[in-house]
Amino acid sequence: MLRTLIFSAIALTVAAAAPAQDSPRAQPVPGAPVTPYIHPDKAYLFAHMTKARYGVLHYSVSLDGFHWQALNGGRAVSEDYHGHASIAQGPNGRYYLVGNKSDSDPLIRFWVSDDLIRWAPFGTYRPDLSNIKEHPHALQRIGAPKLHYDKPSARFLLTWHTPNVPGSPDDPERYWASQKTLYVLSKDLKSFAAPPRRLLPWDMATIDTIVQPNDGGGYCVIVKDERYPSYNWVTGKTVRMSCADELLGPYPEPGPPLSPNFREAPTLIRAPNGADWLLYYEQYAGTSYGLSMAPRLEGPWYQVSGNSGVPEWNRFEMPAGVRHGSMIAISRKQYDAIVAAFPSNK
Repeated sequence: MLRTLIFSAIALTVAAAAPAQDSPRAQPVPGAPVTPYIHPDKAYLFAHMTKARYGVLHYSVSLDGFHWQALNGGRAVSEDYHGHASIAQGPNGRYYLVGNKSDSDPLIRFWVSDDLIRWAPFGTYRPDLSNIKEHPHALQRIGAPKLHYDKPSARFLLTWHTPNVPGSPDDPERYWASQKTLYVLSKDLKSFAAPPRRLLPWDMATIDTIVQPNDGGGYCVIVKDERYPSYNWVTGKTVRMSCADELLGPYPEPGPPLSPNFREAPTLIRAPNGADWLLYYEQYAGTSYGLSMAPRLEGPWYQVSGNSGVPEWNRFEMPAGVRHGSMIAISRKQYDAIVAAFPSNK
C-alpha cells in the first residue's frame, strides 16, 4: 500500500511538472514547418559576388533573414566595384564598402554611400607588407579585405589575409597554409597610424576573418581554419569562432567547427526576433550557401537545412550561384528603396 502511494505521488508530481500538451506551441513537433518571424521595420541586404561574375557587386535581400531574393534580375548593381564585398556603417551613418581588384592588387580600395544604392570611390590604402615582425617574408598578396566599425573606440578595423610561402603546382596548399589575418585601425579610412600587424596569435592559417561584438561584452572573431582537412586537422577548411574581452584580443584558440569542412566566407546577422544568430557560409566554389543557428554566439550551434532541392525540407533559401559577401541589417524603408532601384524582375 505504501509503495502504491509513493508511485502515485511521483506520477502526480511528474504530471504537474510536464508542459501542457494541448498547445502545439508549448511542445512543437520536431521538424514541423516553421514560419520565420518578420519584423515590420527590419530587413536584410546581402552584398555579394556570383559564380558567373567573380568579384563583381550583386545584391540579394530578405525580410526574414532566411529567404533571399536576388535583385536587378540577377545582374550586377555596380560595374566599378571589385572584391569580396564587406560593408560597415560608420559614425556618420554613411556606409563604407571595401574591396580590391585581385589578391595581387597592392591597394585596398574604399567606396562610400549614403543610401546603399549609389556608391562613390572614397580612397585607397597601400599596406606595407615588407616588415611584419609576426609574419616575416610576407608576400605582396592581400586577400578579401573586410571592414568593421567599432563604436566604443570610434575606429574602423580593417582586416585581410596574407601568405608568406609561395605555392607550387606540386603543393598548392603550402600557399594557403601560410595565410595569416592582418589588421590596421583607422578613425576615418584616410589615415592609418600604425603598420599592419597579426590579429590572431595562432599557428593555424586563417582567412575570411570577421568581427562581431558579443551581447555579453567583448568581441568574437569568426574565421576560416585554412588548414587542409586530415586526421591530424579534422577542423581544416571549416568556420570557427574565438571570443575575447577586447577588440584586438588576445583571442584564445578557436572552438569547434560551426560548419562542415570546405566552407568559407562567413557572414553573420541577428534574426528579426532578436533571439537567434544566423551564420551563413559558402560551400565553395559557388556550390551553395549553408546556415548555422545559435541563441548566443557561444552556442549551442546547429546546422539548418536549406537549398536541398526538396522544398519541404528547406528552412532557408538562397539564390543559385551566390558567392562571397556580407549581410547587414537594414530598415524596411531602406529595403523598399533598394528594391525599387534594383527590382528583382528587371
